[in-house]
Amino acid sequence: MAKYLAKKILGWFAMIFVAVNLTYFLAVLFLDPRSNYAARRPPVPEDRIDAILTPLNLNDKTPLFTRWWDWLSGILFHWDWGKSPIGDSINEQIGYRVWVSAELLLLATFLSVLIGVAIGVYTASRQYKAGDRFFQFTSIVTMNVHVVVASILVVWLAIKINEAAGQNIFYVSGSSSVGVVGFFPKLLDFLQHLALPTISLVIISYAGYHFLQRSMLLDNINADYVRTARAKGLTRNQAVRKHALRTSVIPVATTVAFSIPGIFTGAIMTETIFGWNGMGKYFVETLNNNDIHGVVAVAAFGALMTAVGAILSDIFVVILDPRVRVN
Repeated sequence: MAKYLAKKILGWFAMIFVAVNLTYFLAVLFLDPRSNYAARRPPVPEDRIDAILTPLNLNDKTPLFTRWWDWLSGILFHWDWGKSPIGDSINEQIGYRVWVSAELLLLATFLSVLIGVAIGVYTASRQYKAGDRFFQFTSIVTMNVHVVVASILVVWLAIKINEAAGQNIFYVSGSSSVGVVGFFPKLLDFLQHLALPTISLVIISYAGYHFLQRSMLLDNINADYVRTARAKGLTRNQAVRKHALRTSVIPVATTVAFSIPGIFTGAIMTETIFGWNGMGKYFVETLNNNDIHGVVAVAAFGALMTAVGAILSDIFVVILDPRVRVN
């Protein structure tokens, strides 16, 4: 297993290296930091723009190979991903925003998977009964609700709860309040800010896991190995839980693993609505600001998360399916 993982990691790192460098050249081709100064009034002299962009390694008058090597050598030898057009450190921005996205999205993803799988198992075990039809209808509705609509409804409900309670039980914007001190007050404040975006994300996300788990479990409930288990004396629920569920949960685990890049960079709407400065919002900002180094860093992070997802997927399959062996 260790040898297999080492080969996978080396292969993924090679692909990440190629993809990140290709992204750099594409970003240089399509993004123009100089254009950030085009609409300034009064106009900024060209020599002044050169003086700003050159130390940041963003001056298009510098040969492309020179800029690329300065950028790449900074990463390889100093782990420095460069500066934005306004001089911000990309390392600091990514380090801060990754943590913000993790706070916002990991809990929502965990709850979505847990709720979706639980409902999928419940409905598959009661196919076409009232419970199955009710949850199918509910999941179809939530699956087709846009995140903006779900967020507005959640915010409206939270405002009504706050008004009824006469105090702020839920906070609508930001990830924390200013001036809160102490471990438990900070924890409570964090949960109050986290609740609404988490609920919004769970509403729109759990249904996919529900339908996938239900479909996979229905495919395995009547399989030969499940019937054999029941013939050996297990009840239907025991056979489903010990045998069919373990096999049918593999596609769900794989889906979750490969959704890791989207978990960090895909919640653009949610981060914008609730004022969380995470990776999704940062990616949009880098594009709008012609931030070449920022765009490449986000792409590199996404590629790294894809590699992590692929490796985790392989590990999940080996753990959940004893028939699979790797060398």
